[in-house]
Amino acid sequence: MNYREQSLIKHGEWKGKIETKVRVPVDSRESLSLAYTPGVAEPCMAIHADVEKSFELTRRWNTVPVITDGTAVLGLGDIGPEAGMPVMEGKCALFKAFGGVDAYPICLRTKDTDEIINVIKVMAGSFGGINLEDISAPRCFEIETRLKKELDIPVFHDDQHGTAIVTAAGLSNALKVVGKKIENIKVVINGAGAAGISIGKFLLSFGVTDLTMCDKFGIICEGDPQLNPAQAEISRITNKSHKKGLLADAMKGADVFVGVSAPNCVSKDMVRSMAKGAIVFTCANPVPEIPYEDAKAAGAAVVGTGSSQFPNQINNVLVFPGLFRGALDARATTVNTEMMRAASLGIAGCVTEKELSPEYILPYAYDKRAHDCVADAVKRAAIETGVSKLYKKV
Repeated sequence: MNYREQSLIKHGEWKGKIETKVRVPVDSRESLSLAYTPGVAEPCMAIHADVEKSFELTRRWNTVPVITDGTAVLGLGDIGPEAGMPVMEGKCALFKAFGGVDAYPICLRTKDTDEIINVIKVMAGSFGGINLEDISAPRCFEIETRLKKELDIPVFHDDQHGTAIVTAAGLSNALKVVGKKIENIKVVINGAGAAGISIGKFLLSFGVTDLTMCDKFGIICEGDPQLNPAQAEISRITNKSHKKGLLADAMKGADVFVGVSAPNCVSKDMVRSMAKGAIVFTCANPVPEIPYEDAKAAGAAVVGTGSSQFPNQINNVLVFPGLFRGALDARATTVNTEMMRAASLGIAGCVTEKELSPEYILPYAYDKRAHDCVADAVKRAAIETGVSKLYKKV
């Protein structure tokens, strides 16, 4: 099946993937008076007296916007906010299907960082959390950082952290398959945008000690004047040997390759140059850095992709529904590193030792166990780290 052609046809038939559902009766004088005027004045005044009541007397407790400016949609690039709407609607559908979270697509007609931040700040009172989506680097870093400082609800840029969380989960299980320890491996990440930099930082926090970042120009090295601020920051804690060269040079002898970059930028020879028992995560969408079959034919022991057509899909759909479910249930004020680490370990733990194989290192995206595990783990981590408004650490 040609999924792209069929998807276009289906979108024309669906005319949208989500819709509003009325949760209360409004079919009589009494029910209308309770749901709307005059009765609705009472919850309004209760919230006026205590804004936290908005979580108890409205749907705010379960509501998240999926916000984009359309500048980094999938691997399609800057295609505009309206063109990003099918992705945002799809994301909202997954939020509901896998996490029970009510999500709404918000596509902003601005690329101005300050304007985006201000828009989100002034509407934050309607939501229990904020999901940022497909906003290009380096602006996405500033937008998330500032919003996390200024809002008291969870703010999460999924392209950064969702991808990092699921990558770390997949790597944890892939290392068990090939019999290697995380502190001994050499990792190469191609793509130094939002996802790549976040993956790099997250893997370092998980115990990776030898990490090299690459972009379209080659190996990233500290002191390069062409680096943007986010790349300059990651350069100071990676590539400790100050190696220079192209991606092919970086991959020689590497144990792990993670691609969040561009299509067809990795050859079979580059995979062959890696260490024995190589792990290759080729996650560019819709066309990967190297096709799954080519990576396997070149000798990779474990291959993960961004596609559901092949084993080991490295897909952040395993992350965001459960992560927000847990954060909302805890009424968390933020998403911290401990919550993200808990999510990653929760995903990895869904694959038992008996189930683990080169073709099965991650649960399937539609496996409800995984989403429930993530939700529970994130909620516990929020409570244990003291960011829950509902529960105190025991």
